[in-house]
Amino acid sequence: MLIETVELTKRYGDVAALDDCTLRVAGGEIFGLLGPNGAGKTTLLRLLLGYLKPTSGHARIDGLDCHRQSVRVHRLVSYLPGEARLFRSMRGHQVLRFFTEIRPGGILQRSVALAERLELDLSRRVAFMSTGMRQKLALAVTLSADTPLVILDEPTSNLDPTVRGIVLDLVSEARRHGRTVVFSSHVLSEVEEVCDRVAFLRAGRLVHTQVMADLRRRHRIRARLNGRLHPVPEGLEKELTIHTSSDGRVVIETPGELSPLLQWLSAAPLDQMTVEPVGLRALYERLHEEGLGR
Repeated sequence: MLIETVELTKRYGDVAALDDCTLRVAGGEIFGLLGPNGAGKTTLLRLLLGYLKPTSGHARIDGLDCHRQSVRVHRLVSYLPGEARLFRSMRGHQVLRFFTEIRPGGILQRSVALAERLELDLSRRVAFMSTGMRQKLALAVTLSADTPLVILDEPTSNLDPTVRGIVLDLVSEARRHGRTVVFSSHVLSEVEEVCDRVAFLRAGRLVHTQVMADLRRRHRIRARLNGRLHPVPEGLEKELTIHTSSDGRVVIETPGELSPLLQWLSAAPLDQMTVEPVGLRALYERLHEEGLGR
């Protein structure tokens, strides 16, 4: 495993910004972090980078302790913070040159090529760039570094939809080149598109980890009955979640293949039926509602 945390905790007095977080991230994986503001996502990232000292527990990247060996950890990581700050007096191409020169193995041509893909004018001074342009510049700096781990905190904020798509393409390309990406975002559709696994944080605690391939197989069927459902065939009953209402509506969720379920429903007394993927939003809302109900 490239990243490992064990009972990682960060407290400020009586407030737990992160509480007893244990997770593992494999090399070559795109790992998403989801949760509302204040859930602990940025605290977790700062602990991984060694910027914060854990109250208890530990975090390791490639076997290195993130706090005690933070200098060595930084050689392995390229990090885009949620609010990247760049030299305002420099022009875009000067910023790229500066970061490629201070980082071992930096290649200016690679940074410039990324900036061009992001449709960025490098001749402007940072002070006169829009918020979106500065975000593009920070992305070019971060993604051009040749590190095994890339940590992106809200990488598509302030970007238009076209450039957001380019960023997601670049994240997928990083994985194809064997890099690991930690991707923190509030945009569920982006996380759903690129991530292999997703961790849900709430009030500083890790409440759920989801393999996206499993979620993509889940479907929800909404139907209206004009009679009673036939008994569920043997072998399906343990896989299905069925909710019926007094007005004849039924909602069925399945984690597996649709074909045996649809074969059963083909003989059911249905007036209408729709099939939809469950998706990340439904899971996120359920976990959020569970948190409100505590």
